[in-house]
Amino acid sequence: MTQAASPDAPAPSWSIDPADVARFSAIAAEWWDPRGKFAPLHVFNPCRLAFIREQAVARFERDPNGRAPFEGLTLLDIGCGGGLLSEPMARLGFAVTAIDASERNIKTAATHASEQGLEIAYRPATAEQLLAEGAGPFDVVLTMEVIEHVADPGEFLRTCSRLLKPGGLMIVATLNRTLKALALAKIGAEYVLRWVPPGTHDWKQFLKPDELRAFLAGEPVQMQGPFGVTYNPLTGRWSRSSDSDINYMMTVTKA
Repeated sequence: MTQAASPDAPAPSWSIDPADVARFSAIAAEWWDPRGKFAPLHVFNPCRLAFIREQAVARFERDPNGRAPFEGLTLLDIGCGGGLLSEPMARLGFAVTAIDASERNIKTAATHASEQGLEIAYRPATAEQLLAEGAGPFDVVLTMEVIEHVADPGEFLRTCSRLLKPGGLMIVATLNRTLKALALAKIGAEYVLRWVPPGTHDWKQFLKPDELRAFLAGEPVQMQGPFGVTYNPLTGRWSRSSDSDINYMMTVTKA
């Protein structure tokens, strides 16, 4: 299967959705504006970071109170956008490689990291490209709010898992394909609250946890979850929850 290349995309790769690449490229300069179009991600980030840190501490038996608890470990951030996760991961000691199909996103991320004095290996690329090049493998692979934007989520997730080291940890975050998610994450977030631009998500591309498990059924990995995440409008904060009907995360480990 082939696709027309986006002007911001690297060499064509069949898990990429050119329309989504173009959509995020158009607003790339706003990644680090906490009141801009990515404001919801800035609010969401503390919850995501806490989960990643908690899971990595347990998996690699690290001291959570250390200054750089994950020093010596490698991390790949797939679909890194402007680097909202890549930068805190680098501060925690990971040697971070971060990729995105949008060259504009990568330029924004690299510029911001340089201003912060952080060394992050940013490049415009896809997971398929890295695998074909023999890159990695990595101790940790992050694919956060990315899989619902690709053309072939099963192939994408399998590719990501093959970039993981034996003993490694992968974390996947996405949206559940439920009527509740349609009402709140699609219609409510895009057209009522205007948290994200209309058209950012396609509800038909949301994925159920059992579908993620099925994608990796033939791979030498184990998947745990879902771990639900919910938003409290009274506090304006996201937190872990037993409710995975809208947002959720899954962990993948390789023996």
